[in-house]
Amino acid sequence: MLKLLKQEGRARRGCFETPHGTVQTPVFMNVGTQGAIKGALSARDLKEIGCQVELSNTYHLHVRPGDELIKDMGGLHRFMTWDGPILTDSGGFQIFSLAKLRKINEDGVKFNSHVDGRHIFMGPEESMRIQANLGSDIAMAFDECIKIPSPKDYVSRSCDRTYRWLQRCKKALAEYNAMDDAVNPGQMLFGINQGAIFADIRVEHMKKIAELDLPGYAIGGLAVGESHQEMYDTIEAVEEYMPKDKPRYLMGVGTPGNIIECVHRGVDFFDCVMPARNGRHGHLFTWEGIINIKNEKYSRDTDPVDPQCRCPVCSRYSRAYLRHLFKAEEMLAMRLAVAHNLYFYNSLAERIRKSLESGNFEQFRHNFSEKLDKRI
Repeated sequence: MLKLLKQEGRARRGCFETPHGTVQTPVFMNVGTQGAIKGALSARDLKEIGCQVELSNTYHLHVRPGDELIKDMGGLHRFMTWDGPILTDSGGFQIFSLAKLRKINEDGVKFNSHVDGRHIFMGPEESMRIQANLGSDIAMAFDECIKIPSPKDYVSRSCDRTYRWLQRCKKALAEYNAMDDAVNPGQMLFGINQGAIFADIRVEHMKKIAELDLPGYAIGGLAVGESHQEMYDTIEAVEEYMPKDKPRYLMGVGTPGNIIECVHRGVDFFDCVMPARNGRHGHLFTWEGIINIKNEKYSRDTDPVDPQCRCPVCSRYSRAYLRHLFKAEEMLAMRLAVAHNLYFYNSLAERIRKSLESGNFEQFRHNFSEKLDKRI
């Protein structure tokens, strides 16, 4: 259950208990798909940059090194030496985005691994078994991530099937949690709302899954090609029907401005590969906007990436040095850039929380929602 500490309009400040610690919300989760952040950041680094929740992917860890191996190693927390909360995605998005050959039916999905082509079947029970073996704190339900645009009749049928899958996920995870050798018997299931950008389907699906009284709920299937306004409209349509005492998680979103705008619309949890991916290409977030550190104008710049930032990178290194590392194609360039960007996103969430505590969130939104997404 989410404990609400403060509210400003729809924006919420809260805390959420997990078996591996309390999550202060709104929160940005740092994406370590295969048990590591792309950009060579370790679990120790995550502590230093203010990470609260690490997110890993069920599909990728099932393919390699294998969820049974991770269970034998004591679970994902012990395997990657991270003692904070972990959320695992169900694998559904990767199946539908990576698999070249797949066949979906009521049981689940048959597909070929993107790594070696071997045949894999995954359905609700398989996804829950894998996530139980990983021992994450939050397990996401197995669903179909629907392409936008898709025919309305297909979206409706898909949501009905995703609901039936969710019922099976709930039953399966309860059984795994009750086993004597459960890696994390307190593992919680979050349901996922789908429906593309059809507000009526979204609302109906949300009403149905809310009746299952799960520990949390996500809005999935967005940030896949629709406009920002379509995303915001969808959130506003669904939010009214999401349980008020449960966390709301918007999957795969987004820019700093997106996060601020979605907090304004009642969202608590976020994740996105953007800060790490952009960092690996030299695009760095600052409190004045986004810079490309590879630009010539930074070649002799002695300032930190962001003079307002207190991250380990900005407290020690110059823009000129980071630019040199990228031009020299040194691995350290990616490591420092990703560390800075994730610190920025984590501190953004912290500043949002503080603005809510002080009753100044709308002023914060006015000051930064557009500014942070602009390229300098």
